[in-house]
Amino acid sequence: MDSDVSPNTVLWLSFAVSFMFGAIAQKTHFCTMGAVSDIVNMRDWGRMRMWLLAIGVAILGSAALHAAGLIDLGKSIYRTPNFTWLSYIVGGLTFGIGMVLASGCGSKTLIRIGTGNLKSVVVFLVLGLVAYMTMRGFLGYFRVNVLEKVALTLPAGQDLPALLTAAGMAPQTAFLLAVIAIGGGLTAFSLLKRDFWTVDNLLGGLGVGLAVVAAWYVSGHLGYVAEHPETLEEAFLATNSGRMESLTFVAPQAYALELLMLWSDTSRKLTIGIASVLGVIAGSACWALITRSFRWEGFASVEDTASHLIGAALMGFGGVIAMGCTVGQGISGFSTLAVGSIITFLAIVAGAAAMLKFQYWRLMREA
Repeated sequence: MDSDVSPNTVLWLSFAVSFMFGAIAQKTHFCTMGAVSDIVNMRDWGRMRMWLLAIGVAILGSAALHAAGLIDLGKSIYRTPNFTWLSYIVGGLTFGIGMVLASGCGSKTLIRIGTGNLKSVVVFLVLGLVAYMTMRGFLGYFRVNVLEKVALTLPAGQDLPALLTAAGMAPQTAFLLAVIAIGGGLTAFSLLKRDFWTVDNLLGGLGVGLAVVAAWYVSGHLGYVAEHPETLEEAFLATNSGRMESLTFVAPQAYALELLMLWSDTSRKLTIGIASVLGVIAGSACWALITRSFRWEGFASVEDTASHLIGAALMGFGGVIAMGCTVGQGISGFSTLAVGSIITFLAIVAGAAAMLKFQYWRLMREA
């Protein structure tokens, strides 16, 4: 798994993967908040099946890379023995509520920036600022000393194969069972509905899922160094976490702002996360320009502004608390079969659904 690839090559490949993610998501209207909204408001599962297909493909693809020895999913942040269940629940619920108020999640914010949405630029700035405060500022004190204190230690790891192995199942059997049951099950659930078989639905689900797999390969295989010449320890090139990384869009927005603010500090470097943020914006903008769908858009009212500001703050806080967003935990983390990622995914959906129902109740009350 050693690599002679340079950090710049890893960064450019990460940019290319996220560029394709941004273009595909813009073209297919891939939107996790929209997926929940369609179910709550119209009982339409089309975009949810697209999201679930992306998760299923990501699980199957990531498992194939892991089984082939090209990556080690245990070296991601998602499979850690520290099972901070309260953080997953609180962070997921908070993020889900926030993404409804802000008209989309972290990835959708970047996609909309690429299409000329000035509201999303404001969301990006606030989300990144609050995320940074939650990682290293005064909100970090609450995160570390309150939420993360409530945790379980799972020595073998928190992923489903490890838990099945701890229960007495053979490791290879546990791995195959979890991958086929979850990854295969989600893929089958999406594809067995014939109405789902449209170009956009298939491209969105397959394309986003494969983008996550490609990002794992770039970071976990091409960017892996068994013995770094400076530290003499294993390392993953151009990462913020020091671990193998795939697509995620909350902390990277904070790191992007940090790099811009501390540009003259030579210790600050361009990372995979920052390259991914830039790639999504560029990919979305490219598709918007090609299809002539680029439009400038601003806030409609004071209430619209306040809603987006509050939503952005909740996403910045919740995304860090939960260690990821609808893509970071909902697809990348889910692809490792980490229980924390599955809990976060469910909490995000629950938070978003609750806020959507509240908005509908409020609308009916005013009417």
